[in-house]
Amino acid sequence: MRLVSPLLKHVVYPGLSKTGYLRRAAHTGPVVLTYHGVLPAEYKVVDPALDGSLVTADSFRRQLRFLKEQYNVISPEEFLLSCETQHGLSPRTVLLTCDDGLRNGLHDMLPILQEAGLKCLFFVTGASLATPPTMLWYEELYLMFLAGPENFSLELLEIGVQAHANRREKRSLWWELVRKLSRYDLDRRRSLLESIRMQLGLSERWDSEYREDPACNRRFLLLNQTELKQLVGAGMCIGSHTLSHPMLSKSSPEVAWSEISESKHNLEQALGQKVSALAYPFGDSSSVTSREMQMAERAGFQCAFLNTGGSCGTSTPEFALPRVHVAREMGLAEFQAHVSGFHHSLQELFRPANPIAPVGVTG
Repeated sequence: MRLVSPLLKHVVYPGLSKTGYLRRAAHTGPVVLTYHGVLPAEYKVVDPALDGSLVTADSFRRQLRFLKEQYNVISPEEFLLSCETQHGLSPRTVLLTCDDGLRNGLHDMLPILQEAGLKCLFFVTGASLATPPTMLWYEELYLMFLAGPENFSLELLEIGVQAHANRREKRSLWWELVRKLSRYDLDRRRSLLESIRMQLGLSERWDSEYREDPACNRRFLLLNQTELKQLVGAGMCIGSHTLSHPMLSKSSPEVAWSEISESKHNLEQALGQKVSALAYPFGDSSSVTSREMQMAERAGFQCAFLNTGGSCGTSTPEFALPRVHVAREMGLAEFQAHVSGFHHSLQELFRPANPIAPVGVTG
């Protein structure tokens, strides 16, 4: 699929879109879309891979306009009610979701949703209840690598890491550390991140640019409790994205259970309302197993979402609901192909027997 992807993006999908085929071929099952935020207008992309999961405001507007014209965009409450009552949804139904709980969700994404008169299910981490505001820990680690020297060494013997990396090797080392650090709770992870910062020779204020620049602040910092309540007050729905966004499949049973169950409890206490839905961090087959799905059900969630797959059929497990991930470089024709299910059908035809774990930062 990677070899033909440019052809699909720039020739096949636009051609099928012009003929109306993608609209006619749309499957009847509900489709859940997942965003990761809207890039602030004045923000300059730090790294194409790091920022690739956030869409531009113009793209988001065009996508919402298309959905309103061609599909039935429902509210999170309608979707959750269908899960509770086991009643099927009408054909060509779409649910909007957004992961991670970045500040741009309130300041850049919400105004566009309100313009369109649509609602979204925002999945946030327990870190949004902390002060001062923080970043997603794995994005913080990536930014440290970008800020550090081109060639460096890391020695974290307690987690089995002793590595030398150059510019080309930084990304693979970063992903290895994401997997290894996911074993531990947030406090232990924070301690290891501090050790990495010092070994990279970064000052304590190395991240001041991301915290003080208004556009970077909205791109990288997480919503706080007051801002979460503003989203709720605007009619949006809040779901859980765990306490701290680890790769759950790599976490110990104790850490995984705490991440899932305590995030629900803490958000409910802070917001004064029920939190019924969970989105698994990263959400692919390498980061979610049946163990996490069972934990989500035991914790009292009504449903839980992956970050891969196509539409939700009547036989789709409620704790393994698929979603279509919307990326920054996705043009409107490609977006149509994803929403219609055409892209997923092609993907299934060309799926490798042993897929490689993604090195992106979605989820």
